[in-house]
Amino acid sequence: MDASAIDAASERVAAVVAQTPLQFNERLSRATGANVYLKREDLQQVRSYKIRGAYNLIAQLDDAQRAAGVVAASAGNHGQGVAFACARLGIEGKIFIPSTTPRQKRERMVALGEGAAELVVTGDTYDEAAAAANAYAEQTGAVIVPAFDDPRTIAGQGTLAAEIVEQLGGRAPDALILPVGGGGMLAGCLSWLAERHPATKVVGVEPAGAATLAAALDAGGPRDLRQLDTFVDGAAVRRAGDLTYAIAARHRPAMFTVPEGRICSEMLQLYQVEGVIAEPAGALASASLGIFRPEPGQVVVAVVSGGNNDVSRYAEIVERALVYEGRKHYFLVNFPQEPGALRRFLDEVLGPDDDITLFEYVKRSNRETGPALVGIELGDPASRPQLLARMDASPMQVEVIDPGSPSYRFLVSG
Repeated sequence: MDASAIDAASERVAAVVAQTPLQFNERLSRATGANVYLKREDLQQVRSYKIRGAYNLIAQLDDAQRAAGVVAASAGNHGQGVAFACARLGIEGKIFIPSTTPRQKRERMVALGEGAAELVVTGDTYDEAAAAANAYAEQTGAVIVPAFDDPRTIAGQGTLAAEIVEQLGGRAPDALILPVGGGGMLAGCLSWLAERHPATKVVGVEPAGAATLAAALDAGGPRDLRQLDTFVDGAAVRRAGDLTYAIAARHRPAMFTVPEGRICSEMLQLYQVEGVIAEPAGALASASLGIFRPEPGQVVVAVVSGGNNDVSRYAEIVERALVYEGRKHYFLVNFPQEPGALRRFLDEVLGPDDDITLFEYVKRSNRETGPALVGIELGDPASRPQLLARMDASPMQVEVIDPGSPSYRFLVSG
């Protein structure tokens, strides 16, 4: 993988890949002291950078390979790029997706494929879908279109770096922040920038529950993650690619992980402040700012990709954001079974700006008391110590439900 392969890919995809806006972001610039730009890959026709790699690979197939058709595994965004390329190039494709793929992404793949791409739902993770896609390719001779671990995919995704430098008037950014799933875009951008603009700091960002590449770099090679959180479905990969790992190991990008709750908070900020509809993976790069701290005055580009968020997920996104920000808390409160008990709790324990968002009896073991699951949203996250002090002073028995505990997953998440 070298810069010339990426330059060739830029010419190949130019007719179908949009040059997405590079927008200065006042909110993030003010928060960091740097000059932060958002690269809006969510505005691609498939709402992510994945079209770059998929089209670059499929466009290079010979006649025999095109006749055999293509097959891919995807959590949603790569599949949209494959479906779009199949429709544009007149090639039949089959796309294997995990059951966790949001409905909105499934519908977009079907629409973009225009009848040329068929969806097959299998397994709960991207890796299980990939195994099924590989088995199908062996049985039928269809050409596999990897989401990240192929030099043609990597070269296509690496065209992003060249485009950013062009938009900055030929000057490379001081730092380029990239979301990382399998690492294809990271590998491509690393390869191009290492030759053309080696002073640029490349930052790879993974969700805390799916830090696949960081684990591979620490272990000296790709390893299967024992546990995988699929909430950030666009970046939920259990094992880094062999090729993407090798390129990352050679160039050693700065790697950061971001808690899922922080990603949700950034998704809401992007929506409420900038009007950007980002899926969890789309907010991954900009959510790292504050964890990754650029130097004041530096030019920093964070890639927003993708924009395929199912609106039905927003309730969970808001919930996760509130818990992460310290605004939402859950308690088991053992209420006396007598008139006025709830009123006393409201008057003596709850703060003036606090609100009960959930009240549900979970058990009545006797006539004297009854435990209830109580969700409280604080007006000010800093007021939590005062709330806990009032609970301690109350005659009611109160147990804090920690977000990382089995009780939380059973009572709240379940």
